[in-house]
Amino acid sequence: MRIVVGYLATPSGEDGLALGVRLARSLGARLDICLVIPPDRTVPARVPADPGYEDVLVDQAHAWLTTAMESVPEDIEAQTHLSFHESLAQGLLDETARLGAHAIVIGAAGDGLVGRHAIGSVSGELLHSSPVPLILAPKGTRHSNATHVREVTCALGTREGAEVLLQTALRASQRMDTPLRLVSLVSLGSHPLFGHRSDAVHANEAALVHTRANLEVARSVLPDDFPITTQLADGATVESAASKLEWHDGDLIMVGSSRLAQPHRLFLGSTAAKMLRVVPVPMVVVPQHEPLDSE
Repeated sequence: MRIVVGYLATPSGEDGLALGVRLARSLGARLDICLVIPPDRTVPARVPADPGYEDVLVDQAHAWLTTAMESVPEDIEAQTHLSFHESLAQGLLDETARLGAHAIVIGAAGDGLVGRHAIGSVSGELLHSSPVPLILAPKGTRHSNATHVREVTCALGTREGAEVLLQTALRASQRMDTPLRLVSLVSLGSHPLFGHRSDAVHANEAALVHTRANLEVARSVLPDDFPITTQLADGATVESAASKLEWHDGDLIMVGSSRLAQPHRLFLGSTAAKMLRVVPVPMVVVPQHEPLDSE
């Protein structure tokens, strides 16, 4: 298994690299640290605008990648890659395809709050185009003390693609030997009769039945003694329901793509986008038809 880290010599890039190291160690994966530079980058005033500028830029990029490699622990197999592309997102996708990587890790945009996600232009493009799972690191991940993934939370709905998400979570949890938590979120405000106790009870009962069905699937796939828990969280909004979930350092959450996604591509749905605002742990967005391989 190979994991691509979209690297920049910034705190956001360090967050993505730190998460990539944690995932590589947990999954027994190889890390590919990829730096993409636009070929038409404006020449800084302090660098003479002469034919040698490209060499200066390449030398600086290699220096950044060398620094990144020096921060990777010795137990992680990793290598660096430098490429040029007009689009940073497309450059990462091209490298992912060339390397045969199974996932992309990227840090939050620079204007986010510590412990929260912020979608920038590159992550926004990847969330609408990646053919492999995209793993988003919250701001400040580089300061975490977690060396491995502690627990995988899988947020399951009833729409198309939920089966792929569940199977991906089962394989990932088993490969990492990490406890699995199956979560159903109930946004009572989305129900036309919100405010009536009977409607809230009905919504929760339906979610509970769905959760039990997912648990049965998980039990049929994973070993008998594998740690699996379930949780139902409700609230007036998706955000309030997700806020009821408890998190620990080293946890991550897996969500599926919107049903609007093109085949084998991501598309961040409204529910996952709302969860991003309140979930303080890394989020894995899984394409509907392209589960994370176990090899």
